[in-house]
Amino acid sequence: MKIYIIGIGLIGGSMALDIKKLHPEATVYGIDSNENHLQEALVLGVVDAGASIEDVVDADFVILSVPVDVALVVLPKVLDVVGKNTIVFEVGSTKAPICEAVSNHPKRRNFIATHPIAGTEFSGPSAAIKGLFEGKTNIICEVERTAFKLQERALDLFKSIGMRIRYMDPNAHDKHIAYVSHLSHISAFMLGKTVINKEKDEQDIFDMAGSGFESTVRLAKSSPAMWTPIFKQNKIQVVETLEEYISNLSHFKDLLVNDDYDAIFEEMESVNRIKEILNGMHAKT
Repeated sequence: MKIYIIGIGLIGGSMALDIKKLHPEATVYGIDSNENHLQEALVLGVVDAGASIEDVVDADFVILSVPVDVALVVLPKVLDVVGKNTIVFEVGSTKAPICEAVSNHPKRRNFIATHPIAGTEFSGPSAAIKGLFEGKTNIICEVERTAFKLQERALDLFKSIGMRIRYMDPNAHDKHIAYVSHLSHISAFMLGKTVINKEKDEQDIFDMAGSGFESTVRLAKSSPAMWTPIFKQNKIQVVETLEEYISNLSHFKDLLVNDDYDAIFEEMESVNRIKEILNGMHAKT
């Protein structure tokens, strides 16, 4: 088995580790525009050897895990090269643009659009961890456009590393993910900015920051190189979610200004049901 990972970071690297555990006989090749990343991945044992896009002609699997703007350019090039038995999947956080980019490619049947809902705030080869995808959901878009035998192989791989499969239209995916992922990252970045700006005048503020602040702002450590293209590609959906979020923040501020603490209590109590929703998600997992 020959596996090619293009972009050896958290997601691609973690998949490589899981595949190597499941298939010790497999050879995992790394392709990365950052030579330091490639060398680090080799030293860490995330990949077995370096390669180039031209080498994927005989690949069993090609995993494209690069920033979403780069994926739009690289995926067609990969499909140009692969053989008829190669399955290619891309794991980015926006799906409509990537599906559209290869919609008319003659080897569209070799591609399966995926989004594993898994990750951490860290990046690069050293962020790769075994078991990252255990119990996580993998969104598959336009599965009917992938050759049946190839999609079967991809789905078997996803399930073998512990992922649950859900099928979704790419536009619906981008709308929903704007709420539960993209907005979360913007909130973390802007909370971090607010505190950093205040910290210029109040050096003690971080001494008072507890676990609540740390967990809320954790996503602000995420890579801007990865997230800026995501916000660009999903701009319309992200703007819509921001407008709703800002409206809710403004409403909360107005309640506070007007000393309407009964309404504040009711607002927070109504949102407390998020615990039931999340508990239900964990129970299904």
